[in-house]
Amino acid sequence: MRTPSLSDLPKVYRSGAVRAAEQVAMARFGLDEDDLMARAGLAAWRLLLDRWPQAQRIGIVCGPGNNGGDGYVLAELARSSGRHVFVLRLGDTVKPGASQRAAEAYAQAGGALATFTTDEGLPQADVWVDALFGIGLHRGLDGLAADVVAALNHGRATPILALDVPSGVDADTGDDRGLSVRATVTLTFIAGKPGLFTGRGRAAAGEVVVDPLGLADHVFDDLEPAACVVRAPALARWLAPRDRNAHKGRFGTVLCLGGDRGTGGAIALCAEAAHRVGAGLVSAATRAEHVPVLLARRPETMVRAVDDAPGDAPDRADALRSLLERCTVIAVGPGLGGGAWGRSLLDAALAAGRPTVIDADALNLLAATPGAPADFADAVLTPHPGEAARLLDRPVAALEADRLGAARTLAARCGGTVVWKGAGTVVSAPDGIPVIVDAGNPGMAAGGMGDVLTGAIAGLLAQGLAPFDAAVCGALLHAAAGDAAAAEGGERGLLPSDLFPHLRRLANPAARA
Repeated sequence: MRTPSLSDLPKVYRSGAVRAAEQVAMARFGLDEDDLMARAGLAAWRLLLDRWPQAQRIGIVCGPGNNGGDGYVLAELARSSGRHVFVLRLGDTVKPGASQRAAEAYAQAGGALATFTTDEGLPQADVWVDALFGIGLHRGLDGLAADVVAALNHGRATPILALDVPSGVDADTGDDRGLSVRATVTLTFIAGKPGLFTGRGRAAAGEVVVDPLGLADHVFDDLEPAACVVRAPALARWLAPRDRNAHKGRFGTVLCLGGDRGTGGAIALCAEAAHRVGAGLVSAATRAEHVPVLLARRPETMVRAVDDAPGDAPDRADALRSLLERCTVIAVGPGLGGGAWGRSLLDAALAAGRPTVIDADALNLLAATPGAPADFADAVLTPHPGEAARLLDRPVAALEADRLGAARTLAARCGGTVVWKGAGTVVSAPDGIPVIVDAGNPGMAAGGMGDVLTGAIAGLLAQGLAPFDAAVCGALLHAAAGDAAAAEGGERGLLPSDLFPHLRRLANPAARA
């Protein structure tokens, strides 16, 4: 299988890089702040007309800075079209320069203008525009700003268009300190920002539309992107049609280790996912009590008992050794448990020298092991935030406040690839640009989804993808399958096993062309 470059994928940039690009563009094309503000306001007006063409009452909340200036430009364009437009200011001051000039032009043209007060609240509107704060806000909202945002979010019956970022969201991290505008659509300018695609920012942004404002891509040539973004259509870059003379030996053997007493379902989900993404052979080593169930569920899986009943230790060791010698990839962790049995399987997996996907209980065992191996160059770790917090010995909240940074820290710590699960899953290697998976839905917050992800990544590793590529492709495939399953029956009640038919279909993108 191919391991393609990600250089052509959409890139997102931190606020500092976007400001630098603005300076490059202004110098190169002879623009100034007023020109950029005019372009932003026009882009916002065009998008508003496209999404809400029947809107006659348009409310705009404007902050004191450039984001507010964009709002004033939009307000004047909407007013000139005959709409009823009213602007609510956040206080009486406006930043000198382009923002002030845009505010004055709107007022001088006769535009309706008032200052927001908690007593009066927000008047009725067909659509509200959030132009309070842009990419420069890196703190929580408080005071009057918090009151405005709470009023905008109340009931959520009226659609909200956010300019650049939803106010309250940190454009670089996606953190909102607990409060931000919940936008219907976010129109972000010049380039995408990472905070719109991961963490709390992903929920706050709604649909994200990027408008480059007519600036050429090369204004970012010398600037480091924060991440690349992948969406379902990108799957084809990894999942090319197979040769007609292919055979199962070319697609690897996955060994799934786990399923302690009472958790046989976890290893069953992991094994089936490896099958569904195209692994040549899949075996599972689990407790003896789970063997009949796994064979009945999926007879294609080669299941072996590795139990610790009295007198069975030599047989267990021999059975496990044989499986480890024959496999090309290991998936360890689903239902592994935290006892001696699980630890023995993890130790055997780490000693085998095979590319390995490490998940769930295996991660917790690593976190609880002083002096655990620190070199996982051929491994993919797939922690949820709680597991990652134990590995890094830091609070979950602190890590989730900067998911990109946390994923890179863990990847550097372990020397391997990390799949930081959650809203806007982040895939990071110790070096290079991280990838944000722009797919998935809240229905996937269900026990067993991680087991399916582990098997999917292992199955792609077995087919020859490098660890980072397998992690990106597997996370995207898993998230896209979740979206497809949710589209059929809704998010609530979505089961991990509901993904399997979609995993198979999406793993063959060329067949759908």
